[in-house]
Amino acid sequence: MGSNIRKVSHTVSRLTCHIVWSTKYRYKVLKGNVQIRCRELLIQVCEAHGIEILKGVVSSDHVHMHVEHAPNENVSSIVKSLKGRSSRRLQQEFPSLKKRYWGNHFWASGYGVWSSGNITDKMVNEYLEHHRKKNNDDNSNFILE
Repeated sequence: MGSNIRKVSHTVSRLTCHIVWSTKYRYKVLKGNVQIRCRELLIQVCEAHGIEILKGVVSSDHVHMHVEHAPNENVSSIVKSLKGRSSRRLQQEFPSLKKRYWGNHFWASGYGVWSSGNITDKMVNEYLEHHRKKNNDDNSNFILE
């Protein structure tokens, strides 16, 4: 197994995903010190939750992150933490943002997420097909389809 496998007590995993979300109204406010601080806050949240940032970009109106996370962390909670903490802190530290974003909504609602990883659907299906054929003679497998 490669060094990029996460091992804890009784679990071995490598769960990665690409997450994207944007500022409310796609305002291009993530520039200069706001952009730098946003990056710092996202890194802090990931470190606190044991999330590894594989790659990430803070653009002027949206964020892209490719992350690896533990099985006990779900993507919805990860995004909630990232968006919640960064929104709150950015609006506290940059009063001009609070004026523009009334109601404390800095990020647009929702996000995009795509799973990624080191194996493909085709590889999984071939693996399962191999096991289906290998043990089919003794009827020890129960096919789920």
